[in-house]
Amino acid sequence: MLDVLQLKHTVNRTPLDKVRATVEELHLEGIVTEGKTPFNRVHFNTCFAEIEALLQRAGYHRPLDVVGYQGQAYAMFDPSRWQAVDVLRWLKDFVEEAQARPAS
Repeated sequence: MLDVLQLKHTVNRTPLDKVRATVEELHLEGIVTEGKTPFNRVHFNTCFAEIEALLQRAGYHRPLDVVGYQGQAYAMFDPSRWQAVDVLRWLKDFVEEAQARPAS
């Protein structure tokens, strides 16, 4: 496993092109799930300030917050557009729908 300094270094060196889709989704919807970003829960838990700075360099200058649902899914969201409780409900539905789908 990477240590915290390595994780932060990786985030700081992430090319802006890798986060453009994340920035576009945040501009449009104000919310983006972990699966639609190049980051995972370890990044969110240890490098959120670095992720925020990277997204700002890529053109997203609004505030950000992140919530997780039972360690199964994470989402970044704009707290001026979404309430954390609404994001948690949305994540709960997202996880339960994914679990209800038959495995192919």
